[in-house]
Amino acid sequence: MKIDVRSATGSHPAARPGAQPAVSALSLSVRAGEQLAIIGPSGAGKTTLLHLMACALKPSAGSVLINGQNPWQLPRGALRELRGALFLAPQVPPLPPRQRVVTTVLAGRLAHESLWSSLRSLFYPVDIPRAERALAGFDVSDKLFDRVDRLSGGERQRVGLARVLVSEAALLLVDEPLSALDPTRSELAIQTLTQAARERGATLVTTLHHVEMALTHFPRIVGMRAGALAFDLPAAAVTQAHLQALYAQHLHELTGPAHADDGFHPAASTPVVMHCR
Repeated sequence: MKIDVRSATGSHPAARPGAQPAVSALSLSVRAGEQLAIIGPSGAGKTTLLHLMACALKPSAGSVLINGQNPWQLPRGALRELRGALFLAPQVPPLPPRQRVVTTVLAGRLAHESLWSSLRSLFYPVDIPRAERALAGFDVSDKLFDRVDRLSGGERQRVGLARVLVSEAALLLVDEPLSALDPTRSELAIQTLTQAARERGATLVTTLHHVEMALTHFPRIVGMRAGALAFDLPAAAVTQAHLQALYAQHLHELTGPAHADDGFHPAASTPVVMHCR
């Protein structure tokens, strides 16, 4: 799916009335099948931009077009169909605590199933192998029949990502997928997401605090700061100077490259921030 953000302005879904917009007059185009990472310090507007792209947040000015259509000008049925063709994975997935993991994962397919199939799946999952394969992609298949409230934070995040794989969405919008994962599982998660998007020809847009992961695995990097576009470059063209300017006053959020004394080697850099499982 193709995305065209045209001078869009929007506020974070949890913002107070009258608060400063999280995204201001931002323009960005994403080609169908493209993979890009959005980086920037906390409060840059990355999550709000994803919500605008997901038709979950209506811009207060400007527009966001999906495959050339303005979602907010579509009839309700057409808007529902369009939303069913994309998948927004939040940083903290809203997983029902008493539900079994297998049921939670297969809920990622609800937009593509009939009402009867959806209701039946709540009591008896009908495609257990699909859920198990998706969980295996994130090294958490052993939790297939566990209850969600028995999982660690990192396990819940990986279960949320498994829902992305079972969906048939052509646009994958993933918000901070590595925030609760250690370096090894972070690497696996990014490889799984990018490969799955490539195999199905889906467009993949993800926000990342892990700068070295973004530079290593995504061909295009978008830098955001204070609700605006700071740069939009091929990964190979992002320099130490770009990152230092992007994270000015927020250098503690960087995971290595901007702190290097000399050569800029993102693929070989070592994260300086560790994350629990």
